[in-house]
Amino acid sequence: MPITVLLADDQHLVRAGFRSLLRRGRDIEVVGEASTGDEAVRTARALQPDVVLMDIRMPGMDGITATRELLKTLATKVIILTTFETDEYVFSALAAGASGFLTKEVDPDGLRTAVRVVAAGDALLSPSVTRRVVGEFAHRPAPAAATPGGSRLAVLTEREREVVRLVASGLSNEEIARELVISPLTAKTHVTRAIAKLGVRDRVQLVIVAYEDGLVG
Repeated sequence: MPITVLLADDQHLVRAGFRSLLRRGRDIEVVGEASTGDEAVRTARALQPDVVLMDIRMPGMDGITATRELLKTLATKVIILTTFETDEYVFSALAAGASGFLTKEVDPDGLRTAVRVVAAGDALLSPSVTRRVVGEFAHRPAPAAATPGGSRLAVLTEREREVVRLVASGLSNEEIARELVISPLTAKTHVTRAIAKLGVRDRVQLVIVAYEDGLVG
């Protein structure tokens, strides 16, 4: 089955360009379009696409609010695609539940790869955004009340906690594998299990939980 995609952008030419680029991936199908945030929410609920490419600035409801609204009831993945790669937008988008954040300067192959990665359940951020996300939380003080026994992380095994700590430090699965002297597949398995146990959407949300619960300070 192809990966179904909804395009949400207020510019017709932008949507047409994205549609043309995505069509070149035979495993991707654009099933709908929306020009406003409200229309994006309605259309997503009707079509239930695998992925929504969501612009931030649209008439009426903005893309971040639309993301928050549609994710209340859908398991759809959202990629925020914008010309504005600023901290305000990055953290607002992630807090709303977006799984990816790319600028509109992304190349065609990168766009199609982003859709595939997010549809598979992984987070997708451009390298500069990833560095800032980790850096932002690295400089936030851990909540004073957070303790290992009383935190959400108590459901994890010691190895899973260690893996989450390394994820929150910005390490990839391959780097985690080298650090712990395990295979990259085993590292990925630990990450996947931690995501499932904590009920978060992706590894970016793991970073948030790790810092909020005091695992990394």
